[in-house]
Amino acid sequence: MAKIKETYVCRNCGSESLQWKGQCPNCKEWNTLEAVTVRKTSHAAQKTIKSNKVIALQDVCLDNHESFSCGLAALDKILGNGLVPGSAILVGGEPGIGKSTLLLQMAGAVAKGCRTKNNVCINDAKPHTVLYASGEESLPQIKARAERLNVLHENLLAVSTNRVQDIIDIVESSAPALLIADSIQTLSSDMAEGLPGNVSQVKACAGELVEVCKRNHTTLILVGHVTKDGDLAGPRLLEHLVDTVISFEGDRKQVFRLLRVLKNRFGPNQELLVFQMKQKGLEVVEDPSTFFLGARDSSLSGTAIVMALDGQRPFAVEIQALVTRTYLSIPRRTGLGFDVNRLHLLLAVLEKRLRLNFGQVDIYAKVGGGMRLQEPGLDLALVAAVLSSFYDIPLPERAVFWGEVDLNGQIRPVAGHGIRLNQATKLGYMPVYCPLEENSPFHVKTVAELQQKLFRK
Repeated sequence: MAKIKETYVCRNCGSESLQWKGQCPNCKEWNTLEAVTVRKTSHAAQKTIKSNKVIALQDVCLDNHESFSCGLAALDKILGNGLVPGSAILVGGEPGIGKSTLLLQMAGAVAKGCRTKNNVCINDAKPHTVLYASGEESLPQIKARAERLNVLHENLLAVSTNRVQDIIDIVESSAPALLIADSIQTLSSDMAEGLPGNVSQVKACAGELVEVCKRNHTTLILVGHVTKDGDLAGPRLLEHLVDTVISFEGDRKQVFRLLRVLKNRFGPNQELLVFQMKQKGLEVVEDPSTFFLGARDSSLSGTAIVMALDGQRPFAVEIQALVTRTYLSIPRRTGLGFDVNRLHLLLAVLEKRLRLNFGQVDIYAKVGGGMRLQEPGLDLALVAAVLSSFYDIPLPERAVFWGEVDLNGQIRPVAGHGIRLNQATKLGYMPVYCPLEENSPFHVKTVAELQQKLFRK
C-alpha cells in the first residue's frame, strides 16, 4: 500500500525538508517552506511483478537453485551445504570482533571461485559476482582492508551507501550471486520513519532486501549489531525473517573467535566453529579439541581438565583454582569464565559433604584460554581443581573430568557422555572421572568418592 507522508517544500527553489525551518537550507530564503502531503510507494510496488499462481509442489523448478561454496569448507559443512540462492543469513557480533573481516574474506573467495580447506586454498569452485554494500565504511577503507586480506577481484563489487534503495537498484540490474549488507542498522528506507537503526527502519530495510534477493536468486548476508547483553539488536522479527542466524563471539583481547549457528533451515543448528585471528585475517582451527589448553604444566596443583561440549563439538579446557589463606574478615570468592554462583554452590556442597572449612581461605577460579563455559559438566572439574589447590596436591597428569554435582554431593550424568568419552579416549586421557553411565568403565558417584580416589590413597 502507498504510505502517506508529510514533508516541507520550498516554494522558491522546490527543495524538500523533513522538518519546518524558518530559512530554506538551499536558497537561504526566509519563510518559504510549506507543508505538503506526499504519497510514497514501495520500491517493489513501483515495478511490474507477475501475479503468483498456485502450482503443485512437485512441479516447482529447481534450476539455478543449487547451493555454492562460501569459500570456507568448514563453514560450508556447518551451514548444511554452502550458500543457498535466495536464502538470507544474519550474522551478529560485538563491534571489532571480526564480522566484516570474515565476510570480506568470504566475498573474495566466492568471487575468485576458491575455497579454503585445512587452511589451504583450492581453486575448484565456480566464480560468482559478489556485492559488498557497506553503510559503515567508505570505498577506500574497504579496498585497503581487501588488499590486506588479498581478496581483490573483478567479480567483487562494492558500494558505500546508507540508502537501501541504492542497493536494491544494483541487485535488480546486476543480480549478484551474493549480497553482503554491512550493517542492517546503518541502512534507511523511504518507506519507514525515524533514524537508521530503529525498529521501523530495520524491519523495512530487512524486508525489502530479503524480498528483492529471493526474486533475483541472490544469497543475502545481513550483519547485525548486538546489545550489551549479547543479544541481536532490533526487532525479534529480524531473526524470524532470515533462514540462518549466526553469532560471532569471542574476546577482542584473545586470538580466537567462536562462530555459533543458532538457527539453520538448511542444516544442523548449535554447531560451532573456531577461528584464530592472524595477520592476513581469520583462519579456521581445524582441530580445536586441545586448542584452549595452551602450554599447560600438569605438575602444578589447582588445575583440572574438563571435556566440555558445545553443540556437538567436544573441547578439552583447563579449569584453574587457587585456594589461599585470607586476611579479610569476609573471604573472597571470584570466578572468571563461568557463573560465579556455581562456585558458591559447589563450595557449600564441599563444606557440607566433605566436612571442609573454607571460612579462612580466599578461593579464585577461572576457565583457561579465555573461554566461557555455561554447561553443567563443568562442576566435577571445578571441584577437582579446588580440592587440588586446597590440599596442594597435583591431579594425575592425563586425568579428565566432567559431570554435574547436585546439592547432595552426587555426580549426575550430563548430555553428550559418549561424545566426551570418545574424544577423551582419542586424545589419550586417562583416568577419566565422570558420572556412572551404561558401558562406562570409569565413574564416580559422589564428591566424597572423588576425594577418596584422588587425595586419600
